[in-house]
Amino acid sequence: MCRSIKTLRPPALPEEATQEEIRAAALQYVRKVSGFRTPAAHNQEVFDRAVEAVAAATADLLAGLEVRGAGVRRAG
Repeated sequence: MCRSIKTLRPPALPEEATQEEIRAAALQYVRKVSGFRTPAAHNQEVFDRAVEAVAAATADLLAGLEVRGAGVRRAG
């Protein structure tokens, strides 16, 4: 796990994660997996697509999680 990726669900966050927080976590994940902090121009498009795909998957995950004790399913 990348140390700069934080938990995005309660109780770690008092409120729903923002799109900016979700995208930042996705960017960190793609950087870690690819080994590139900033991709070369010829890799930029695929890098950006990966960030968007990971962000979408993360938003779906957070929207579907049921956190015990919260009593409410989170909306994404």
